[in-house]
Amino acid sequence: MAAAAAAAAARTLLYSSHSKLFFFPFSNCSKKLHRSIINKNPIFVPLRCLQSAQQNASTTHDPMRSRSSVVDILEERGLLECITSDNLRSISTTSTLKAYCGFDPTAESLHLGNLLGIIVLSWFQRCGHKAVALIGGATARIGDPSGKSLERPELDADTLENNTQGITNVITRILHMNSSSNGDGVGNHLNSSSFFVVMNNYDWWKEVRLLDFLKQVGRFARVGTMMGKESVKKRLESEQGMSYTEFTYQLLQGYDFLYLYQNEGVNVQIGGSDQWGNITAGTELIRKILQPEGDVAFGLTFPLLLKSDGTKFGKSEDGAIWLSPSMLSPYKFYQYFFSVPDADVIRFLKILTFLDMEEIDELEKEMNRPGYTPNTAQRRLAEQVTLFVHGEDGLNEALKATEALRPGAETKLDWKTFEGIAEDVPSCSLASDQVLNISLIDLSVSSGLLDSKSAARRLLKQGGLYLNNSRVDSETKRIEPQDIVDGKVLLLSAGKKNKVIGC
Repeated sequence: MAAAAAAAAARTLLYSSHSKLFFFPFSNCSKKLHRSIINKNPIFVPLRCLQSAQQNASTTHDPMRSRSSVVDILEERGLLECITSDNLRSISTTSTLKAYCGFDPTAESLHLGNLLGIIVLSWFQRCGHKAVALIGGATARIGDPSGKSLERPELDADTLENNTQGITNVITRILHMNSSSNGDGVGNHLNSSSFFVVMNNYDWWKEVRLLDFLKQVGRFARVGTMMGKESVKKRLESEQGMSYTEFTYQLLQGYDFLYLYQNEGVNVQIGGSDQWGNITAGTELIRKILQPEGDVAFGLTFPLLLKSDGTKFGKSEDGAIWLSPSMLSPYKFYQYFFSVPDADVIRFLKILTFLDMEEIDELEKEMNRPGYTPNTAQRRLAEQVTLFVHGEDGLNEALKATEALRPGAETKLDWKTFEGIAEDVPSCSLASDQVLNISLIDLSVSSGLLDSKSAARRLLKQGGLYLNNSRVDSETKRIEPQDIVDGKVLLLSAGKKNKVIGC
């Protein structure tokens, strides 16, 4: 029965990874460590605290009605790995926290692994807290050794600037799409209500002098403690070792937390489990330098995004699953989540969406009932994550393209739909005289859809050969001008997986 369900799920897969495209040319703190260091250009994005566009599209609830601790919510959903103090649970129910997550601009876009940071920050927002996304314009010049076996390649200033702009755009785009205008408008500091702030640590690091830093910060750092960090120990034991530059990274990130705590009142840093050493470096600096009474700064980590087999989730055959639509189309993004195995889909619904736990539990029960429609849970996952990252327009684009590539679909085909997915489906280019008045059998072979005419005839007799999503029953069918969608595109399908688009 499990095998049959798996086979049915494979048959229901929405046709991307085995698709093929063919182109036919037809035409505020009283203490300050450095008074001269200021944050000059933060970006403030208004967000509603307890709602989002995604909640409007699903049967979700206001988490504050059933619980008030963001830590408990994260733990329930599998988004909590470690916290520096369990007092964070109670404090989150009585005080407004300010939490931040760092994103180093090592690429033009954030990827799926980074999405967890945005989601956890969003949960802080939804529970009435404030959030900061910190772009590592300075720390990216060093390179975080956490989880890396080799030193990161050095990035030049132009590349860093381009990457910084790119990931800033990704974060602000997602925040805008999941925000409302119910706040006080765009503010000029973190204390403005209902704001998510995007900052760049280069804005303060560029003013820091080495001797001042060593005197005021470095003397509080203990080399033994720094060498005891897991990320450091692994690299020191490796053949490549670790440079002094990389070794100092944890101190730089620790100083970021100290600076944000002093100047912006930020008291929680979040990150993936591989960031634990860097995060605790910050809480230790705050404790040693400021000597506060009790717990005032906290660290929280979430698990890395892994599949059930222990491999990283967020990579495809073509590389990373990018969050920027210019690097990965909403259609392909949607398809990636639609193809998640049954063994992973419920866990991913919990950590990657804001759906009610009750709805997720019901989906899990449905999966074990007779008559369950394969990929129902995957479709819900794909819709929710695509909606959060790409908004309603992106989700509609993905759904329209998915339907357009489904043999037998009644959706009217048009050039605009195919243009949006042209880079995501295998393709080729043929001259008009190689297409018009050519038999479908011959075109199926010349386009590379099928290996031989006999295979094409056999598939046609089995009812598996389609032209523009309509099944072809006659071997004598030839391509006519009216078969060319908008005079530019032609879609051939072999079974339910292989697609050929001509434009």
